[in-house]
Amino acid sequence: MKALLGTKIGMTQIISEDGKAVPVTLIQAGPVTVTQVKSVEKDGYNAVQVGFDSGKNLSKAVTGHLKTSGATPKYIREFRVDELPEDLLVGSTIDVNTFAVGDVVDATGTSKGKGFAGTIKRHNYNRQRKTHGGKGDTRKVGSIGSMYPQKVFKGKTMAGRMGHDRVTVKNLVVAYVDAQNNLIGLKGAVPGPKKGLIIIGGKA
Repeated sequence: MKALLGTKIGMTQIISEDGKAVPVTLIQAGPVTVTQVKSVEKDGYNAVQVGFDSGKNLSKAVTGHLKTSGATPKYIREFRVDELPEDLLVGSTIDVNTFAVGDVVDATGTSKGKGFAGTIKRHNYNRQRKTHGGKGDTRKVGSIGSMYPQKVFKGKTMAGRMGHDRVTVKNLVVAYVDAQNNLIGLKGAVPGPKKGLIIIGGKA
């Protein structure tokens, strides 16, 4: 199963074999511990649940759930699979050796929160004119509806909270793997701040 959890370190660049500078995002990935294996017969679907990092002040319910694996992770996530791998049992570990340079993966993280933002920043609106009767409404939204049906439609692009959303970047290429230090480098940018949780999923 090609899947890992990790925390984002930051961006840097490496020199490829052909001499080109490649921008990569370094991720402290794994090792993760298998905390539960779900099957169609017992749970209705096939999945492998893994834990990452070291957690503190775990609740009694979580502690009881993790008793079999012997782990005390900070993060617990599960990955659905078509067929359960025979070599993955509760308590076994998965590390960066699962991936190799050139693999194509998806990376999921929580984007940076940017607070309450107006429509110009949030939805790329144009500002209104400042002269000839602008009345100081330079950055206001303007009309948000019509006389009929006398309501604002759901999904109307307006001011509001921006960022802090779950974002998945697809088809990133693994450019660097350091098994000794549990590091993996993905070509390009990955969502989220430094030390943010990143979910790496391999392509079938």
